[in-house]
Amino acid sequence: MESFVDLYCERTAAGFWNEPVNALTNLAFIIAAMIAWPKAWRRAERSLIELTVIALVFAIGVGSFLFHTLATPLSGALDVIPIWLFFFAYILLIFIRVTGGKSFDIIGYMVATLFGFVAVVYLVGLLGRNGAALNGSLQYAPALIAMALASAIAAYRGHPVWRYFAGATAIFIISLTFRSLDQASCAITGGLGTHFLWHILNATVLGILLMGAINAMPPGPSADQSEK
Repeated sequence: MESFVDLYCERTAAGFWNEPVNALTNLAFIIAAMIAWPKAWRRAERSLIELTVIALVFAIGVGSFLFHTLATPLSGALDVIPIWLFFFAYILLIFIRVTGGKSFDIIGYMVATLFGFVAVVYLVGLLGRNGAALNGSLQYAPALIAMALASAIAAYRGHPVWRYFAGATAIFIISLTFRSLDQASCAITGGLGTHFLWHILNATVLGILLMGAINAMPPGPSADQSEK
């Protein structure tokens, strides 16, 4: 019997198209990346890390598509890895923009972020030891906390990017809710579940974060030079 990873309501058996809605809604990530890329590419001074975070959103869509079609442990890794690479790359992008590309400051912020991330992951692990809590959505608690903190700090400092962060955080809470309810809603949704809404809303979140980076956090001269 062919083995497969069965985590979501829509999947009932092995097969490439056994999760058609979950698979196809990953186009939302591709669209978000394609909207952001030309805006970043047309800058007088292109930012390598800015283009990298956009490319990672594209990779998230591809990786998630592979997982919801192949449903193997390897495709599961291809689904998760781009998400966390985006998370760290976006934080690095924020630090570069905030510090003006000063290497010492960036390293300090990154070390602090790493320790904070490990602490949150540890606490989340204690809360959901069986791995099934909230349908696995607890793994995204570090990202939610980081976004909420970024929103609060940017608002306190009066930086215009706070609107992007706040909007993305609000939508992320809704998208996490739909992700968490996927299995519980299986019966009332006729076997469809709600995971596909996580894709659409999460792609919206990442699109807003990309627009925040492009429109509200333009690179300064020193940041541009540090990225070349």
